[in-house]
Amino acid sequence: MKKVLFSLLLLFVAVFYAPAQVNPHAIGIRFGGGGDVLGGEISYQHGLSSTNRLELDLGLGSSNSWSRTDITGVYQWDWNLTDGLNWFVGPGATIGLWKPSNQSNYLNIGVGGQIGLEYDFKKLGAPILLSLDTRPMWNLTGFGSGFGWGTALGVRYIW
Repeated sequence: MKKVLFSLLLLFVAVFYAPAQVNPHAIGIRFGGGGDVLGGEISYQHGLSSTNRLELDLGLGSSNSWSRTDITGVYQWDWNLTDGLNWFVGPGATIGLWKPSNQSNYLNIGVGGQIGLEYDFKKLGAPILLSLDTRPMWNLTGFGSGFGWGTALGVRYIW
């Protein structure tokens, strides 16, 4: 039993105290699907420290029955799992315009967060960051108010 507890303690220390080296800048696209992330987002990440960053996304999407434009900001903590593989989590907010067909624009304001995994190919000589994440959001106002979420694949260039 002592070995199991010791192993769990080591795992806890490794996960929560093994900071990732956050890149100073990354820009790319976040391809989303489902929930309130239909379409894609132009994504920019700005490193604030070695373990924290700010992600800003400009979302664009449409279908036959609606179109949307929104801006989302997420403050993220980033931890290293293994060489190049990191996980991240953080709170965020979004504001945007939704336009259902034959209706007026709706101003959407939402709060929520983001959690995901990423792989940094920089150590292999390629300035690419791939991520897979989910962003649960609670839309406080506007069209489709209430809880929504979806997953997204991010592809970003690091500099």
